[in-house]
Amino acid sequence: MIRSHVMICGGTGCTSSGSKKVQEEFKKLIKAYGLEEEIQVVQTGCFGLCALGPVVIVYPDGTFYSRVTPEDVNEIVESHLLKGHIVERLVYADTGKIEPKNPKYVTLKETAFYRSQNRIVLRNCGVIDPEDINEYIARDGYQALNKALTSMTPDDVIKCVSDSGLRGRGGGGFPTGFKWALCAPNKAPQKYVVCNADEGDPGAFMDRSVLEGDPHCVIEAMAIAGYAIGATKGYVYVRAEYPIAVNRLRIAIEQAREYGLLGKNIFNSGFDFDIEIRLGAGAFVCGEETALMTSIEGNRGEPRPRPPYPAVKGLYNSPTVENNVETFANIPQIILNGAEWFASIGTEKSKGTKVFALGGKIKHTGLVEVPMGTTLRQIIEEIGGGIPDGKRFKAAQTGGPSGGCIPASLIDTEIDYDNLTAIGCMMGSGGLIVMDEDTCMVDIAKFFLEFTVDESCGKCTPCRVGTKRLLEMLEKITEGNGTMEDIDKLEELCYYIKANAQCGLGQTAPNPVLATLKFFRDEYIAHVQNKKCPAGVCKNLLTYVIDKDKCIGCGMCARNCPPGTIVATDYIAPNHKLSSYEIIPDSCIKCGACMENCRFNAISKR
Repeated sequence: MIRSHVMICGGTGCTSSGSKKVQEEFKKLIKAYGLEEEIQVVQTGCFGLCALGPVVIVYPDGTFYSRVTPEDVNEIVESHLLKGHIVERLVYADTGKIEPKNPKYVTLKETAFYRSQNRIVLRNCGVIDPEDINEYIARDGYQALNKALTSMTPDDVIKCVSDSGLRGRGGGGFPTGFKWALCAPNKAPQKYVVCNADEGDPGAFMDRSVLEGDPHCVIEAMAIAGYAIGATKGYVYVRAEYPIAVNRLRIAIEQAREYGLLGKNIFNSGFDFDIEIRLGAGAFVCGEETALMTSIEGNRGEPRPRPPYPAVKGLYNSPTVENNVETFANIPQIILNGAEWFASIGTEKSKGTKVFALGGKIKHTGLVEVPMGTTLRQIIEEIGGGIPDGKRFKAAQTGGPSGGCIPASLIDTEIDYDNLTAIGCMMGSGGLIVMDEDTCMVDIAKFFLEFTVDESCGKCTPCRVGTKRLLEMLEKITEGNGTMEDIDKLEELCYYIKANAQCGLGQTAPNPVLATLKFFRDEYIAHVQNKKCPAGVCKNLLTYVIDKDKCIGCGMCARNCPPGTIVATDYIAPNHKLSSYEIIPDSCIKCGACMENCRFNAISKR
């Protein structure tokens, strides 16, 4: 009889930190101690707290071990699994500090990181073995498909999804039920359901984590969508850079076929549906639905003019419904629990929850799922644990290269589609990059423009040429050669590109520039007029200075200066015995090595 389960995160983050070796060590020692009939080791998907991996949770008590190494495993097995004594030094303390005399130990769900979350999309991630269909079925898996096929008409399914208020989680926020309703009436010999798992935003890993931790929920949802619109074929377009997700998705598809949940006559309903995987080569533009479909067809991923829309003429010129992973992951729970249940979560026009990949200058990086309408402050300060090292929060970038930044003055903004649009931002797919006071907003805009310039397919001139000109102007400004006229031209060109680019990539590419101009124009002006970078980031506008009164003359800065531009002076500071040093400005390459090696905080950048 199994008395304990050892749950080990097998998501990409923890895997890269060595969770596979931890898992192997657990299995080896449990076998050595003769505990195989009592202890079960389970590989799961992402728990969410990626910064603390490898994560191990022991049930039924829910003890939450973080940053576990293979060398720690023997102690956990001997103390916890054999004797029932928790290994205190490895348990995550919600205070962020381990206090052995009176530790505040909590289960994962009781942490500040989890308390405010409502996990619908991520309900099975970290809970089940994603490579075992029986564990998904034990959590009501495929019950929604059974309900749809045996007790609902296709119109009933579409109405349920429409009434729930679910909007597409890929970035555009288009009503999901309405999209399905547009496709359903169109007659064709073949229709398709496409899952967009291309997820190309820098710092985004929401869809990857769902496929790694709960692939069957996407398969089930795609089959439901196929039934609703009259499609018998589905494709999952997933990045080849996601090997764990791809492997688990393949396993899940094969298992679903073996169980008769994909293929012919599912649940004896007469409905046929099957799924294939198509691997993307990492082109950001293939996140746009028509470019994605073009790529599935074996052609170069370039967007098509719309109309006609994919609901009329999509994949292989057939009616097609395309949604992203997170959108599909909501469907089974909506069908099972009803439209009213889902609509009761979130805000008036943005129902349900949203998954965010929380990264950047934040203590608790990871994956979070919160109700729509949760404030940015709550996400950053409560769930994310605030900004490290006592730094001030400056802004948060939502939507990646297609989004905009939310400044500190709007930290109490309730996150939903309409509120973000109102302040010139967008939800995007769910990347949430937190920035502190040391971030240069002009440099951030340049970073995202570098990405979009590189990822542009080049099909339309506004995107191919326009984004390149934007980047050149930003480079000119960050190098200290910009003029006030450049700022005006920058803004004018942004609006031209938005109005004339063919697809979403080009239309949204100027958003990071426009958002930083709106909220941080003073930084642009400082770069142009004062030839200074207020955050001390733009290298050409920096000057490193040694405070001669703080310098003790140890010479560490000079010994670590690559070009040798730091020399001793004749000045000896009070109470010091050696001569202070100074930097020769004209020869300084501004690498920062001097500042990194000074142990007395005598060097600053201005």
